[in-house]
Amino acid sequence: MTSATFEPVLGDLDFIAGEPRAKSIDAVAVLSFYLFLLMVLPADLVFPPVGAAGGPATLFALLVFLIYLGMWLRQVEHLDRGRQPMRLIAVLFTCVIVASYASANRHSLPVLEQNAADRGLMFTFGWLGVLLLAADGIDSAQRLRTLFRRLVLGATIMAIVGAIQFGAGKNLADYIQIPGLSALPQFTDLLTRGAFIRPYSTASHPIEFGAVLVMSLPLALHQARFAAQGKRIWRWMQVAIILSVTPMTVSRSAILALAVAGLVLLPTWTRRERRLAYGLVAVAIAAIWLIVPGLVSTLGDLFVKISSDPSTASRTKAIGSAWSYVVQNPWLGRGFGTFQPATYFFVDDQYISSIIATGIIGLVALVMIFVAGWVTARAARRLLVSAESRDLAQCLAASVAVAAVSFTSYDALSFPMASGLTFLLLGCCGAYWRMARHGPGNSPISAARLPAHL
Repeated sequence: MTSATFEPVLGDLDFIAGEPRAKSIDAVAVLSFYLFLLMVLPADLVFPPVGAAGGPATLFALLVFLIYLGMWLRQVEHLDRGRQPMRLIAVLFTCVIVASYASANRHSLPVLEQNAADRGLMFTFGWLGVLLLAADGIDSAQRLRTLFRRLVLGATIMAIVGAIQFGAGKNLADYIQIPGLSALPQFTDLLTRGAFIRPYSTASHPIEFGAVLVMSLPLALHQARFAAQGKRIWRWMQVAIILSVTPMTVSRSAILALAVAGLVLLPTWTRRERRLAYGLVAVAIAAIWLIVPGLVSTLGDLFVKISSDPSTASRTKAIGSAWSYVVQNPWLGRGFGTFQPATYFFVDDQYISSIIATGIIGLVALVMIFVAGWVTARAARRLLVSAESRDLAQCLAASVAVAAVSFTSYDALSFPMASGLTFLLLGCCGAYWRMARHGPGNSPISAARLPAHL
């Protein structure tokens, strides 16, 4: 199937939109519920007996993995079993984490580190389940776009909560109480930088909050640019809300992530759209300067005074100190999750954390999974014809690039929301590549549904 056979007018991938849908739970419904647990419920709410790994989204992701595994072993028709690069790389990534876990347990670990290693294994299998269900279970671009609309809605809700926290100094998420769940203790209720409160909404930290918003932004932009006439205002409002709240995190990594998203997306836009975007950015900066005095200069100082910034000094020191731990277990590391900041020190760079915890092999595996996400999204773009379908592929690539760059500024795999969203987006890259590769009417899972009793 070549790209020449696609239907640009109707959209390359909406090839089963007219089919009657069975009244059953499909992969998008399951992943939408996962997004609700991940983005809307506060990240610090956990099931107490399980501890830090007892977040509802984490436990549900483990259930997703078990469902996927059962369906795969039974060889049911609800999953695509064909060629899938994201599946291969994700399984290899998981095998590296398991190998690192086994290597760490060759000798007795301190109780805290053993518990952390167990939690790391739980997180890993949850990420794998979410990625695989997205890559192999989403059956049409129409359903994939539905998932993205729900993702952007979740980011919009988070942004609104964050804006209220920034302005009022109170986090609405703190008032959410669910029977059976309790909040993990926080190091501090409010983080500040300069004269500003740094909001974190339902996330665990302002850096994670900023990363999640910017990962969602390319998809919000895609929906706004190609929205139907009656929905255009609401779609652009979502973009405006997400974009305006991002600087409120007072996060250097969030601003850098915005720049990365722009570098990936803007070259694919028309000249008129690029000029309009540059003008809107200038207007937005001026508006922030007028409405929130001091915020623009504070954000500028994050880059101008980067050499004297305490967080930069901490990261530089951590990189220098990390080598002594890397050489102890250079290939498989000391065990995923075992390098606890309370015992050792904060690294604030997931790539450095990975080489300490999972060794050189683990670092390569982490880089490979991002490369695979980027390559599959870009490959899907090359297979497609319509502007909307090609733009969605580019936006997926932008989200992956944002996640990959953000991993340099914090220990992302220790934050359930950012890590969970990253692996979901990587799975969506695989799903979109599969749909683009098979073409209209030729999907091997064109009628795929999860059984209703699941």
